[in-house]
Amino acid sequence: MSKALDIKRPAFLILGAPGSGKGTQGKILGSIPRFFHCACGDVFRSLDTRTAIGQRFVDYSSRGELVPDELTIELWKAQVDNWSDSHVYKPDIDFLVLDGIPRNVPQAAMMSKFLEVHQVFHLSCPDRGELARRMRKRALKDNRLDDASDRVIQQRIATYEAETKPILEYYSAALVTEIDATQPPVEVLNDIISKIISLPVYKETATLGI
Repeated sequence: MSKALDIKRPAFLILGAPGSGKGTQGKILGSIPRFFHCACGDVFRSLDTRTAIGQRFVDYSSRGELVPDELTIELWKAQVDNWSDSHVYKPDIDFLVLDGIPRNVPQAAMMSKFLEVHQVFHLSCPDRGELARRMRKRALKDNRLDDASDRVIQQRIATYEAETKPILEYYSAALVTEIDATQPPVEVLNDIISKIISLPVYKETATLGI
């Protein structure tokens, strides 16, 4: 079993409501050397359902039940260990870029055992109408017509407000950077990168892995 996460690993967290563009920004950052994008969806898609932990996940999902926080984080840790073991993710030189996980404060607390979160980027979009427009456009583009309904969109935004947004209060104010998500994506990226390269942890490790 990998011990890749026995020592806290440096990470950045991208937080935002559905439609704020966090997945887009995470993917772009993950394409840059020394940044490894870890989206919650990728963890579950990579899951080997033949394993004991995979079967536990199937037990819940097959019943249409939410996976408990403890199992979610266990699955996440196992997959990150797998990525480390296969040298896809290099924990000694890579920053993890988290997107879609943690989903709530209890998950954030569990992950703090394994991670050192150096900055939380909050992609802020107070205009919920704009978020709905983006989500509808994406759902139609991906041919997920059910996800384009106003009911589903409003439910997803409400779930974010109730469960995920409180994560901002879990971390100290000094760790949270507000980013205007209504800007063009390249300007959002510029704001994120500008903050990252100003951080001491980045400057201390900037030449590693070159």
